[in-house]
Amino acid sequence: MAQQKYLHQRPIQNPFSSSHLSNSSLSNRPISLLSRNGLLLLLLALLVILGVFLPWAGSPLFPFPTNTLSPSQSKWRDYSLAQAVQFAAKNGTVIVCAVSYAYLPFLSNWLISVSRQKHQDKVLVIAEDYATLYKVNERWPGHAVLIPPAFDSQTAHKFGSQGFFNFTARRPQHLLQIVELGYSVMYNDVDMVWLQDPFKYLEGRHDAYFMDDMTAIKPLDHSHDLPPPGKKGRPYICSCMIFLRPTSGAKLLMRKWIEELQDQPWSKAKKANDQPGFNWALMKTAHQVDLYLLPQAAFPTGGLYFKNKTWVKETKGKHVIIHNNYIVGFEKKIKRFRDYGLWLVDDHALESPLGKLE
Repeated sequence: MAQQKYLHQRPIQNPFSSSHLSNSSLSNRPISLLSRNGLLLLLLALLVILGVFLPWAGSPLFPFPTNTLSPSQSKWRDYSLAQAVQFAAKNGTVIVCAVSYAYLPFLSNWLISVSRQKHQDKVLVIAEDYATLYKVNERWPGHAVLIPPAFDSQTAHKFGSQGFFNFTARRPQHLLQIVELGYSVMYNDVDMVWLQDPFKYLEGRHDAYFMDDMTAIKPLDHSHDLPPPGKKGRPYICSCMIFLRPTSGAKLLMRKWIEELQDQPWSKAKKANDQPGFNWALMKTAHQVDLYLLPQAAFPTGGLYFKNKTWVKETKGKHVIIHNNYIVGFEKKIKRFRDYGLWLVDDHALESPLGKLE
């Protein structure tokens, strides 16, 4: 009891007094992280760490917005689709693609081929994450826009995943908004390469133009009507390349595509993507929309171009856009492009509006 009474009466030292912080007391007493000195040192360390790393926020390592954005980055966060389309469109037409950060090399490769056909100035990149938005506009101001919400760039590009479905399911919404603004729009996936000018093949004044995804060889003078349904009850058209005019028919097609994606969402049992919904929409609106199937020789699917050497030789000089599909995997696509001399960024990176990506 006497000892307990003494403890209650013992005067409390000021931890910030000179005597308490004497050399002898600091050298003889270990500093606990729970003590006031320990907390002060921990706070100081945190301030140093934040001082070092916060200036990097907004870089690819920090793909989401922070309160430390530079003025130029803050400008692009408020950039609307209407403003971006007005900036990029030429003669009432804009070319769009949707890209996450992992696919920047493919974007650059595609842009080189587009630049060779003198159409790069009308390209608008719909960025799916903030890292892509800032990177493209840093290199090529005004040519990228982000339509919230932003996606996780690491999950949005894995084919068959829910992230991939969420990423691609927004495509008809973007295209609908653009045609409602009064512009014609061409959509491309960025795992494509242009060998010729595709606009020369947009004959007539149809509402919507698209390419077949079947590998069966068609005659050179094949019909441009929507192909008949296949085994799954729908045609097999690729949603990778679409051209729309700002007509009521094109708007109807996009709205129907949106409805189909809402009616058939992604699930673990049915790992959907956007293409079946596009085909159902085409079939269900065919009697109301003026549709045009592009020539197979000019717009072949990857399953034909990369796998049928005889057909490629027979149609030499007719190929316009090559799509690197019918293969899954980032590295596999790059290798295939390299094998066919279509990975242009190796030797021609400076032809891209983005320049050489580090």
